[in-house]
Amino acid sequence: MRNSKMKKKRSLALFFVKIFILTLCISSYVQAAVGEATVVRGENENVILLQQISQIESHNKQLKLENKNLQSGIKKIETSYKKNISNTKIAYLTFDDGPSKNTSELLRILKKYNIKATFFVNGHPKLRGLYKQISDDGHALANHTYSHDYKNIYVSPNNFNKDVKKLDTFITEITGKEPTHILRYPGGSNNNISVHYGGMNIMSTVIKQMNVEGYKYFDWNVDSSDASAYRQNKDIIVQAVLNQSRIIKHPIILMHDLDPKTTTVEALPEIIEGLKNQGFIFDMLSNNIYAPQFTVVK
Repeated sequence: MRNSKMKKKRSLALFFVKIFILTLCISSYVQAAVGEATVVRGENENVILLQQISQIESHNKQLKLENKNLQSGIKKIETSYKKNISNTKIAYLTFDDGPSKNTSELLRILKKYNIKATFFVNGHPKLRGLYKQISDDGHALANHTYSHDYKNIYVSPNNFNKDVKKLDTFITEITGKEPTHILRYPGGSNNNISVHYGGMNIMSTVIKQMNVEGYKYFDWNVDSSDASAYRQNKDIIVQAVLNQSRIIKHPIILMHDLDPKTTTVEALPEIIEGLKNQGFIFDMLSNNIYAPQFTVVK
């Protein structure tokens, strides 16, 4: 009886040992299977990742090629544009010191001929609507200082800069557009009046300062002569412009938009017709075109 019980205990113990060994085997198998699955999954993910990297690199290479072709195309267009511009006769009508009571009529004539011009304006608070009209008609509003007051603006570069910025703010408030940063110095960049207020070097120091501020300045290469008299004879204005422009491919024409300059308004249609007969088209000034400058400062 005792031996029988001992045999049962041994059998039971052996059974549990077998169960334990089986459990260990199953556990090892499961772990091995999981590990193998993890490795396989990891390998698959690496393959997918490598494929994605390869696709990105290929796409990036394609983009670089497209960008290179695009830059090449842009360069060709720019070269062609510059060549066409250099060979095209273009007249630039510019009007200083306005707006004035003559501005509306100037705009009417320009609209009739579908021509854009450049207005180098000063600050005239009572004529705010005319700035808006110039801008809305698609013309360039350029800076000729707010005050045009020689004894103020030509005292120092700081005074000049403040006066220019005052006009920029004034125009932007009216038109809602950013300033063009195109500038014409009152009296021209080589005027002698400024010396009386700022000394011999005032223009060079002012020009240096405004160059740093990002302004491109334009003098002119055709003078209409309308400033040579209080009210110049209309025919003299017409002939001055047409005769001088005849030998210049890109005439930048100085005219004035002031109350007394009624003959400038009268001369404008004949000037336009005459320039057209000489083969000119018309455009307004921009930062991209050649600027005649009487005083060049490095």
